[in-house]
Amino acid sequence: MFELSIQDQSNLTSFLKDLVRTPSLSCQEEAVAARVAAEMRAVGFDEVWTDRVGNVVGHIGGGSGPRLLYDGHMDTVGVGDPASWTRDPYGAEIEGGLLFGLGAADMKGPLASLVYGAKLIVDSDIQLAGDLYVAAVVQEEPCEGYAMRVLVEEEGLRPDWVVLAEPTNLQVSRGHRGRMEMHVTVQGRPSHASVPEQGENAIYDAARIIFSLDLLAGSLSEDTFLGKGTLAVTHIENTAASKNVIPDSCTFVIDRRLTLGETEAKAMAEVQGVINHEAVRAQIRLAEFEHTSYTGYVCRDVERYPAWVVPESHDLVRAAARAVKQIVGARPAIGKWDFSTDGVYTMGVADIPTVGVGPGEERQAHTANEHIRLSDCFTAARIYAQLSADLLRQV
Repeated sequence: MFELSIQDQSNLTSFLKDLVRTPSLSCQEEAVAARVAAEMRAVGFDEVWTDRVGNVVGHIGGGSGPRLLYDGHMDTVGVGDPASWTRDPYGAEIEGGLLFGLGAADMKGPLASLVYGAKLIVDSDIQLAGDLYVAAVVQEEPCEGYAMRVLVEEEGLRPDWVVLAEPTNLQVSRGHRGRMEMHVTVQGRPSHASVPEQGENAIYDAARIIFSLDLLAGSLSEDTFLGKGTLAVTHIENTAASKNVIPDSCTFVIDRRLTLGETEAKAMAEVQGVINHEAVRAQIRLAEFEHTSYTGYVCRDVERYPAWVVPESHDLVRAAARAVKQIVGARPAIGKWDFSTDGVYTMGVADIPTVGVGPGEERQAHTANEHIRLSDCFTAARIYAQLSADLLRQV
């Protein structure tokens, strides 16, 4: 059974502290990427390289046989309100076995565990019949799956299995809802605010649509495993020449979570139906993103990400559950994430069997005083090594 030495535990902790202390907002991952690449080389990966979009990829194996890829992202969201933190977001303080800091759980702790899980394979006498890859990817926070798409479709690295190290509290996740972002722009007619009856207030018309959308949200489809689709208005703004002018347009953003059976077309048709019912002049469109990675690669796409599920009976789900049980001594729960991951591409688009196992708790993601249990990072490294051996060991 795989065990991390006291020295490896110390090195993993030092590595994780470095990652947390190094800011890595989306599109600004260069410093963390360099640190990850250096650690991969130090622990003995056969190859380490950086691809065109900025992903750092480590490889162990002879270049033939099945391919197992572990996925962890390097970027984090912003700090938010600094006053909400009682600890330095970049301090990597340790107290009571917990390491605190921005990205500790989402997902620099899991990323450190991946690198040291691979080290356990390097240090063992196991001969792999296939190839093990660890991909530290960019820009997962604003556009999950995009960097993996570049790795698979443009770099030509298509694995047979993907394991996402997003936090699962060392349980196994096999899917999650999809999401899309819609922008609705309501057209009004300006007039001076002293004679509002001469204009057409776009804010009032937007409010009517939003009220009806709130009613629609209660009747969205539900899946027995993934749960209910959701709809939430998360941002609103208007245009007007000044604050004493009736606004001539108002735009609001809809965050729509898609359960199984819901499609982009269906979700947009539902919103269009509300607009038609309210007889309001409004247009709906899918949001688009455009980001330039630290390598200079320009990323463009629309904000749509499909729901995905791997059957509980799938061999990869069973293998992940066995690996967890071998290390922790108890069978893990098989569940799902509430948030979205790179699985929207790997399983949702590319149909590559994908599961998730990671240290850290999902509820820690994007929170003040984010933290992770170091002991769980050590355990996760052992699980990753065990799963790699089970899937790739030479017979």
